[in-house]
Amino acid sequence: MGALDNGHYDLGVENEINLGGCCELDFKQDPETVAIEDAVKVLLEGLGEDINREGIKKTPLRVAKALREGTRGYKQKVKDVIQGALFPEIGVENGVGQAGGTGGLVIVRDLDLFSYCESCLLPFQVKCHVGYIPSGQRVVGLSKLSRVADIFAKRLQDPQRLSDEICSALQQSIKPTGAAVVLHCSHIHFPNSPPGVLDSDHSKWVKVIVGSGSGSFEKHDSAMWVDFVGLLRYKDINLETIRSRNQDSWCPSKSIKVTSSKSHMVTSVGSILRSLGQNPCNEELMGTPNRFVKWLMNFKDSKLEIELDEFSRIPSRTTIGCLNLNYKQHIKSELNLSLWSLCEHHLLPFYGLVHIGYISDEEVNPKGKSLLQSIVHFYGFKLQVQERLTRQIAETVAPLLGGDVMVVVEANHTCMISRGIEKFGSNTATIAVLGRFANDPAARSKFLQSIPSYSL
Repeated sequence: MGALDNGHYDLGVENEINLGGCCELDFKQDPETVAIEDAVKVLLEGLGEDINREGIKKTPLRVAKALREGTRGYKQKVKDVIQGALFPEIGVENGVGQAGGTGGLVIVRDLDLFSYCESCLLPFQVKCHVGYIPSGQRVVGLSKLSRVADIFAKRLQDPQRLSDEICSALQQSIKPTGAAVVLHCSHIHFPNSPPGVLDSDHSKWVKVIVGSGSGSFEKHDSAMWVDFVGLLRYKDINLETIRSRNQDSWCPSKSIKVTSSKSHMVTSVGSILRSLGQNPCNEELMGTPNRFVKWLMNFKDSKLEIELDEFSRIPSRTTIGCLNLNYKQHIKSELNLSLWSLCEHHLLPFYGLVHIGYISDEEVNPKGKSLLQSIVHFYGFKLQVQERLTRQIAETVAPLLGGDVMVVVEANHTCMISRGIEKFGSNTATIAVLGRFANDPAARSKFLQSIPSYSL
């Protein structure tokens, strides 16, 4: 749990413009927007993409809008949120409540936020819990606690610093007896392996719990912390599980060794950081352009040829003759194949599961399942849209599995939380059907019933 270092954290109180983020008026002509667009074009060309391709040509603008929306906190002021939101409350007097006991603890739980990781520029999700003890005969409007937290989330961040900045801002702006913040942070753990060797059990998230306290919460073993943690009612949160600021960085990209490069792509990421008002030479950002480019190059189209002859051991058309009358009894499935990909509209990752149904009286053997997983990775590790990806997988596996195929893709898209929509917990399902599945609702229904409950 982090003890606050007064003076180290920028509260955003004296920033130059007020709330509201990027103004839509003349947004496209804004110099920062144009600079980000130009940089994204360089990145796309570095991936071998045609920047004039339909579906891609507006990507630079979409990326610019998402980044500026996701970092609007740099241009917001805490005092604009708190000013006018402090209300008199008789009995709240320097931590002493009406009944003569300790002043009442106020908690707002389960605030959904997102932020961009300063180490790799990928978005991470935050479940935020904020508490304070009113003093000076005043309380703050509860919605303002969420808005203050969001100001600091909408910056390039590290979990512990995010927690510290929220806590420090509340302490200095509302002058409570004490303030406390606990964050659950989840960072996507994108695999850094060749697509052909990825494990379906690869962990999708790196998770950490951090906390900060001020005033009566400054001592981590205080009675106030016991009350705060108890009221959160999370089994995985206790005074021992709240991470210390002294532990290593949580970002998975920090474990990847990168060397300094002056490539056009790395220079372009530096230009993006400057357009967001940040100095890429700052200590916390020095390796960020190289790490981002290394991650992005996972999706460079290598023109890798899939050797279809290796699929010869997958059951194919050997039993079609005896399946014509009762083929619904021979619907088989390969479930929970892992998927990783990159949205070509926003250059943000999406991940999920692929389920393949087919008609045969034989099961796919372990070697065959491994090869099906390779097909999923082959199409996933490109700039994609989920609808196209689903169709491509179906068309590739259909001749290998007898022609009667149904493919279901379930995925979470980080662009659904990190570009202003903020639809936490939403997911997308797409379907492609070929052969007898296309004209037989009963066959489709039987396969769909075999898919386990969504568990991403």
